[in-house]
Amino acid sequence: MPSTPDVEQLLRGAALRVTRPRVAVLTAVYGHPHADTDSIIAVVRGEIASVSHQAVYDVLRVLTTAGLVRRIQPSGSVARYESRVGDNHHHVVCRSCGSVSDVDCALGAAPCLTPNDDHGFAIDEAEVIYWGLCPECSTAPRSANSP
Repeated sequence: MPSTPDVEQLLRGAALRVTRPRVAVLTAVYGHPHADTDSIIAVVRGEIASVSHQAVYDVLRVLTTAGLVRRIQPSGSVARYESRVGDNHHHVVCRSCGSVSDVDCALGAAPCLTPNDDHGFAIDEAEVIYWGLCPECSTAPRSANSP
């Protein structure tokens, strides 16, 4: 796992005030890529026991708006957060356990997909989600009720 950057410097660089909840949430997102809100709350409460759910939700919203984190929500899944921003990567999602991993663009620079008709939009990002079974789920024995 890559090292966590100086989150205080990232906050200042985004013109955000450095607060304990913001530092804790941003650190949690860097330490737990693709974590859902409940998981982030649990990690943050390890640092700041008294932090409220609402405070974490508010910080995630501020960090997303500032472009410091990215919110993704694959179909049928809760929102998840990641620190990998500023590039045009995609995701692969396990249909069984819901694990999520990053996938780089196959063709390079953003946007890596060009639509047949952009309807006049100035496209700056393409979002692709690949679905399948992760290595653990694809080798797991299937029950009699499995498809």
